[in-house]
Amino acid sequence: MESPIFEVTLSGIHSLVIPENIVRPFLEKGHKRVRVRASFDGRDIIFHGALQKWRGQYVLTFGKSNQKALGIFPNDYFQLQFFEDTSKYGVEIPEELDAVLLSDYEAYKIFESLTDGKKRGLIYMIARYKTPQTRIDKSLLLCENLKRGIRDAKELLKSGSLP
Repeated sequence: MESPIFEVTLSGIHSLVIPENIVRPFLEKGHKRVRVRASFDGRDIIFHGALQKWRGQYVLTFGKSNQKALGIFPNDYFQLQFFEDTSKYGVEIPEELDAVLLSDYEAYKIFESLTDGKKRGLIYMIARYKTPQTRIDKSLLLCENLKRGIRDAKELLKSGSLP
């Protein structure tokens, strides 16, 4: 499932208003999260996002990092296209975190028991690290802290945290 390519501009600091005719087919099929391709001036980025209704309009969050990656400014118009999100968690999981979870069944069970939003938050926490070794180290720390009963996101990536 994919939408036609359509044009948008920022409608706030971090949001885009999405036409209802673009959103409706996805929502009717139960897809609140979508994979998004944004294009501007020869640059493309792909990210995952949630379709949300706010003040009677459908909006999509489009953060500073995406704006910078595309090189857009507040008055620029750029193209979007939506695709069905087929990822397990609504966001791509770093392969390092996936490997650590596959090797630690106890941590995997705890991770799977969390809400979808909490899982995505933890995935984003690991994905923000640039080097594979750091992602491995933080994934191992995350799993150990989950097994120790820590659920506070601020504490999950700290060494020696106490529940």
